[in-house]
Amino acid sequence: MADQDARSGEGRRPTGIPVLRWEEPPEGPVLVLLDQTRLPAEEVELVCTDAAALVEAIRSLAVRGAPLLGVAGAYGVALAAVRGFEVEEAAAALAGARPTAVNLGVGVRRAQAAHREALARTGDPGQAAAAALSAARALHREDAEASARMAGHGLALLDELLPAGGHRVLTHCNTGSLVSGGEGTAFAVALAAHRSGRLRRLWVDETRPLLQGARLTAYEAARNDMAYTLLTDNAAGSLFAAGEVDAVLIGADRIAADGSVANKVGSYPLAVLARYHHVPFIVVAPVTTVDPDTPDGASIEVEQRPGYEVTEVTAPQVPVAGAGGGIPVAPLGTQAYNPAFDVTPPELVTAIVTEEGVVSPVTNEALAALCARSRQVTIS
Repeated sequence: MADQDARSGEGRRPTGIPVLRWEEPPEGPVLVLLDQTRLPAEEVELVCTDAAALVEAIRSLAVRGAPLLGVAGAYGVALAAVRGFEVEEAAAALAGARPTAVNLGVGVRRAQAAHREALARTGDPGQAAAAALSAARALHREDAEASARMAGHGLALLDELLPAGGHRVLTHCNTGSLVSGGEGTAFAVALAAHRSGRLRRLWVDETRPLLQGARLTAYEAARNDMAYTLLTDNAAGSLFAAGEVDAVLIGADRIAADGSVANKVGSYPLAVLARYHHVPFIVVAPVTTVDPDTPDGASIEVEQRPGYEVTEVTAPQVPVAGAGGGIPVAPLGTQAYNPAFDVTPPELVTAIVTEEGVVSPVTNEALAALCARSRQVTIS
C-alpha cells in the first residue's frame, strides 16, 4: 500500500525530531517517517504499511542518511514479517533501494537473519516476526548510542587539532538527527562543540541539487540555536581562501576497505580545497559504514539519480510545472549528469571518526583493526 500523509507537525515541537518510529494502531503495525522532502516548510509524516511503501520513501529521499537507512531497512523487514508479506522478497527490494548506502543493506540483513533464525528454530511466523522487530529496535538503540560516542570522539579530535578553540566548521549535506537514531554523525560533533561553547561558526553548504544543506542542516542548526551561515557550494573555495574554515566535517554513505569515502556529491572538491589550504578534513560515520568487502573507491557503486533533479528546482508548497514535479531551470530536453555521491581518496582524509574511536592516518590496516575491535565488542 502506498505511503499516505499522517499529520502535520504544526504546533507539535518535540525536543527530538521524530524522524522514524514504529506504531501499532488497531488496523495493524506501521512505520511512521518524517517526510524530509517537505522540510523546512512543514513537518509532515508518512505512514508506511508495507515494505514497498518504504522502498518508495527511501528512493524519493523522504527518509535518508546512511545510519537511518540501516534502521529503516531493518524495520522494513520487520514490517513485512509482522504483516505476513514475503520477507525475503521485501528484504531484497529494500536492500537495493539505494546502492551506495551500505548501512541500508546492513540493517536489512540483520533483521532478516533474526527472522530466519527464529523461523528455523521455532517454525512460528509470529515469533520470527517478533525477532525481526526486536533486531530493528536494537539497531535503533545502538545507532543512538553510537551517535553520542562519535560526538565525543569528534569533539576531542577537534580540540586536539584546533587547541585555540572557537571552531569554524564547514559541513556538507545533512548529518544530524534527521539521519540517525540519535543526534547524527558529523553534525553531532558540531552540536557538541556548540553546547560546550567551542563552536564559533557552522558553515553550511547548500548541497545542490536537492539542497539538503539549505533545507535540512540549516533547519537543524536553527532548532539548536547554533551560529550558522548558509553558502552556495561553489562559494566554499573563497571561504577557504579567506581563512574562514578551521575544519571540514562530513558524513559518509560507504567507506571502502582502503579508506576511500563515498559521500554526497561535492564532498571530494571540499577535500581537495581542504588539503590545499591545510585544513583538517574529517569524516564521521559509524563502523557499519565501513565496508570491508569493497576494496577501494573505484569499486564503490555510485548511485545515478534522475536528471530532472538538476534541470528543475523543487521547493515545498510551490506550484510546479516540470516533468519531475519542479520548476524548470534549463531548456527542455537538457541532459544532466547527476551522481548522488562522489568518492574521496584516503590520502585526502585527515581522520575517520567512529563510535569505536578515531582512525588517523587512514589506511587499510587501521580500518581493518577498527572493524575487528568493533566485532569483538559486539560479541562480548
